Amino acid sequence: MQRMEQGMSKTVDLSALPESCISNILSFTSPRDACRSAAVSSVFRSAAESNTVWDRFLPSDYQEILSRAISPPPASILSSKKAFYFHLCDHPLLIDDGKKSFRLDRCSGKKCFMLGARELSIIWGDTPEYWSWDSYPESRFQEVAELLNVCWLEIRGKVETRVLSPRTTYAAYLVFKLAEERQGLGLVPAEVFVSFIGDGVGEVENHNVYLDEYWPSYDPWYPFLSPTVLPPPASLRQPEGQSPREREDGWMEIEMGEFFNDQGDDGEVQMCLMEVKGGHWKSGLIVEGIELRPKQSN
Repeated sequence: MQRMEQGMSKTVDLSALPESCISNILSFTSPRDACRSAAVSSVFRSAAESNTVWDRFLPSDYQEILSRAISPPPASILSSKKAFYFHLCDHPLLIDDGKKSFRLDRCSGKKCFMLGARELSIIWGDTPEYWSWDSYPESRFQEVAELLNVCWLEIRGKVETRVLSPRTTYAAYLVFKLAEERQGLGLVPAEVFVSFIGDGVGEVENHNVYLDEYWPSYDPWYPFLSPTVLPPPASLRQPEGQSPREREDGWMEIEMGEFFNDQGDDGEVQMCLMEVKGGHWKSGLIVEGIELRPKQSN
């Protein structure tokens, strides 16, 4: 028994393992854990830098995604899988004729996509009196859509679940800016939802969001709104998640909803924002796109 206890108390020096073995072990962890392990020893640091580890953290279809890129990363980046991984985290890759962008979530390596405005279905979007399409220096895309004047505001996007990371909870976000001269965007809440398309999969649950601050005294349409559609006072309308927040890239975003991607290769998800109940004219919304990224757990 004493001999057994002595045997059980022995510790194993993992640094004594071959570097290839350590690399293989680290490849089954996560990008965050692999970076942390580099502080253990010089052997672990070398193993954590290896292509064996970071190739597993890259999506299995990354070569196919690269083939759709407008401008692939330079060869100096591609030669190191770790450098390539973090390049994709920090520099979204324009794909599909520049209408979409792709990047990786830094902590998990999960896929993130943004559908540019040209990839969205915008009601009246092709009518120059209602929407304009312009280049915007702060946008990753060649064009953004600017709302000139509509009563019926409706923006939709869709994506096949096969291109997303499986068994992952995603959230969809409308990414936009507000023009200095704008009206009607803060008077009535917009409705948003995210749902699977077809086969009655899941229930569609709408919720309200506010695209702008509520300034009735400055909005010419305020006196003409029906009392049934007027928003509550600002102090009563700010539950978490219902107002825009500023992103690190300087744009604004509002969450449209979330979903768990368990549909395999056959599913399709739609995202929608609508404001059609107020009946008033709206202007000054600048749409960059809709981003889908893994939902961060609290």
